Amino acid sequence: MKKKIGVIGAGSFGTALAILLVEKGHEVKIWGRKKPLLELMKETRENPHYLPGVQLPAELEVAYSLEEATENMDMVVFSVPAQSFRSVFEEVRNYIKADTIIVNVAKGIEKDSLLRLSQVAKEMMPEVSYVTLSGPSHAEEVGKMLPTTVAVAAEEESIAKVVQQTFNHERFRVYTNEDMAGVELGGALKNIIALGAGISDGMGFGDNAKAAIMTRGMTEICRLGTAMGARRETFSGLTGIGDLIVTCTSMHSRNRRCGILIGQGVKPEEATKQIGMVVEGISTVEAAFALSKKFQIEMPITESIYRMIHGEMEPGEAVTRLMCRETKNEMHI
Repeated sequence: MKKKIGVIGAGSFGTALAILLVEKGHEVKIWGRKKPLLELMKETRENPHYLPGVQLPAELEVAYSLEEATENMDMVVFSVPAQSFRSVFEEVRNYIKADTIIVNVAKGIEKDSLLRLSQVAKEMMPEVSYVTLSGPSHAEEVGKMLPTTVAVAAEEESIAKVVQQTFNHERFRVYTNEDMAGVELGGALKNIIALGAGISDGMGFGDNAKAAIMTRGMTEICRLGTAMGARRETFSGLTGIGDLIVTCTSMHSRNRRCGILIGQGVKPEEATKQIGMVVEGISTVEAAFALSKKFQIEMPITESIYRMIHGEMEPGEAVTRLMCRETKNEMHI
């Protein structure tokens, strides 16, 4: 069934999803904060800053205001950085209809409140129908219609199924999942581990080290996730190990690329500037470190990355400390 959909955020993933939704036959409008970019997208039918080389369909409309992009829509897709979600949601909630479905694709934890983004939305608009979409889905590949698989989670299964059918495509397979906390936390926390994998690569370490970081990093994700109410089995799925694999191994990953620079000796602030886009793992590690203390969860990789970013520890020292920790049984997680 054809829907009216607004996409908030004209970055790489927002643009890629807008293309997909138009391909599905929906009526789509996309909005971004940078008016010159919107004008360029409208004139050239390309998003050269965030998704170069991918043609925008003629049917995709550019909206120059949040009101235009969200008013009277059946569905609104949020593709803004996690730390901006609250402020943007605050701006648009007066335009959203009572039955509008909100789909959020940002992967992060609000670092001031330590809330998952679904909790932020419910706090601001308790009646909202909120869905999170997550999984191994680099925008560069989604925009080119390369095969991709994701999961959507909502409090109400019927709402998740509506979103599943809206997005599901022969090149974009969508599963449903009832574990909202697990889907959100898997997507957010794997960005921290991707920073660690990148740091390892930047220091010139090999596949053995990266495999160890990914595997023991997933242990940390499971520890914190289950303490926060997620199901352990969710982290074995697309939004857990699937997203971890793609983010730790691909050069499309901003978090991995940022980590590589840090591992090469670039200061974290300069590394994020060189990436030129939001690196979600930098903010998420702040929240995860605070949550690990709140729930008294041991997360040595996360803590090491936190201390590196804050200049309290050099990468070489972090490696030595991780490798020389007290010996343990692997199964005692």
